[in-house]
Parts: sequence; C-alpha cells; structure tokens
Amino acid sequence: MFEKIKTKKLPYKTSDLPSHPSTYYDLPALTAGIENQGLNNYVPRSNATVLKNVISISANGANTGVTFYQNSEFTVLQDAYAIKWIFNNNSLSDNQFLFLTSTIRKAIYGNYDWSNKAGWEKIKNDKILLPITQNGEIDFKFMESFVAELEAERVAELEAYLAAASLKDYKLTADELSALSKFENYNWGEFRIGDLFEMKNTFSFNKEKLTDGNEYDYVTRTSNNQGILQSTGFVNARNLNEAGIWSLGLLQMDFFYRQRQWYAGQFVRKIIPKIKLTQNSILFFTTLLNSQKNILLSVLVRDVDKTFKNLKIKLPVTANDEIDFEFMNNFIKAIKKLVIKDVVLYTDNKIKATKSIVSSNQ
Repeated sequence: MFEKIKTKKLPYKTSDLPSHPSTYYDLPALTAGIENQGLNNYVPRSNATVLKNVISISANGANTGVTFYQNSEFTVLQDAYAIKWIFNNNSLSDNQFLFLTSTIRKAIYGNYDWSNKAGWEKIKNDKILLPITQNGEIDFKFMESFVAELEAERVAELEAYLAAASLKDYKLTADELSALSKFENYNWGEFRIGDLFEMKNTFSFNKEKLTDGNEYDYVTRTSNNQGILQSTGFVNARNLNEAGIWSLGLLQMDFFYRQRQWYAGQFVRKIIPKIKLTQNSILFFTTLLNSQKNILLSVLVRDVDKTFKNLKIKLPVTANDEIDFEFMNNFIKAIKKLVIKDVVLYTDNKIKATKSIVSSNQ
C-alpha cells in the first residue's frame, strides 16, 4: 500500500545547519528527531527533493519507528525516510493521512531499536489494521469521521477550559488598547536586577534518589519541558524549594517560574523576587529575565551570580519613576487576549467544520 520515496542525498551535517529558517536556508529537513516532527534544521532548496503530504518514518536511534504525517514542504536529510500511498497519494485527505500514520506507528514503534532499526526493507512487510466496508474495501469515510470526531472532542475540551477560565472574552478594553499603542514610546526606567531579585543556591540532590510518583517536579538544568526532568514522589521536605520564584538552569540559562514547590538537581539556581508581583507582571519579568541569557552564557558559571546582580533591565515607570505595574498588567492582559482570540476563533471554526464532516459521512 506504500512505497519509499527516493530522495537526493544532501551534503550537509546537522551541526552546520541553522535551526531557524532564513532567506537561503528555508526548507525544513527531516532527521530522526522526535521534536517538531523531526524537522529541526533548514537547508537550501537547491538540489533538494521537496516533499509534501507524505508520511515520514524515523530510522535510527531511540526514536526509530516514530511516524509523522508531513503536510507542509520538507526534505529528507538523514536517519529517516518518507513513504507515500501507492495508489493515489493525492486523493487522501489530512484526516485519512493522520489515521494511516497512527496505524503505521502503532504497528512498528517499539518493535525496533538501535540494533534493529526501522528501515524500509524491514517494515514494509509489517501488517497494519484498517477499517473496511461491507464489501471488503478500505473504509476511507470511516477514517475521515473517526479522526474528525476525535479532534472535535479535544476542541470541545479546549473550549470548555477557555469558558471555565474566563478566557473566551478577547475584546480589548480601553486601558489594554492604550497599553499596546503606547508600549514603544512609554516612559522606561533602568533598574539593576540585584535590586529586584536575588540569586541563591537550591536545595538539590541527584536523580538517583528519585522515587515514583508525581507530587513535585524535579527541575534540572535542561531547557526541555520548562526544566522539568520528571515528576517525583515525596523525597524529603528539607530538599523542597519554595513556590513563587524562578529556577535558572546553568546549562542554557533559561528562567522558568515555579508556581508550586519543587526539587532541584545540580547546577540549578533559584531567583527570588524582592518586590511584590502580580500574575501578569510575573510573565512580564520572565520575558525580561530570559532576555539576559546570552550575557549569562558568555561568563563562567562561577561568575553568573555576580554578573546577574549587576545586569540592568528597562521597565515601564510612572511619573514618579516608580515601576508601573498597572501598565504591565494591562499590556500582558492585552497580549493574552490577542493570543486567545486566535484560539477561540480556531475552536469555533473547527467545531463547525467537524460537525459538517461528521454529518456528511453518516
């Protein structure tokens, strides 16, 4: 039912390629990675085999056998390949592709590993289960409706969450509109970070002491998953770090706000505010703190504390040169609403479209 697509071999190493598109490097390149559907680098279009609306399969490493539907243009770089529907690839809808992708992944993922990689010659003879009509033909209408209904359930859950969290209202107030329009030309003052925050060592322990459970997060120096390596059961109350502060991983210098108590691994610092913050100002300060990461990355780890304290950031100020928390609050509320507007409209449109698909296939 599928065949492997032949692609031109590209003369690039992932370490030499950008992770963001540019004018010249604008084509996503597929590798064996699992993040961003394996598309974490960009290559030039020249001499590349451009693919779209096909299924990709990882063929190496711990992710071997991971399968994705690629509905946008990309090319194959290394340790992965793409397959297409052998009969009429262009006749399949996105939902049908998603159904087939899930079926293939279920059949192969977990059955291959480092020493037994999921190459095409091995998996092409594996069996997959597909719905059929009473005439014994593949039931594409069922695929379409099944995926549409699953999507509708998730969208309905999202819509319910937005309503429960009072996020359905995306209309900007006068104060919020004013904050957006005045942001560039507002009064800004310069503040020394050490006057606003202090950096301290965390109560830490090695991951070997972790126990099963999910009571508290175990935060390490990684940038993935907001620094959370995993959730852990109760270990020792003396090792808990307080809520309402930021963690700083000393590997990539990422600041993450901690809303609840947490455990820490080595090479993690905690950033404690000296000023009273609101929920919206926390978001504002998180962005400002992370804007300093390149400076912190340029110094030795032993100098991070001293460097951090002496860094300066710009904040909106009142006529009395005090931090304007009201402006911050209105600005962040406006940004939230602009983002939520797209989500709300997306859910409304998706629900309408799904109802149409389901009813037409009944």
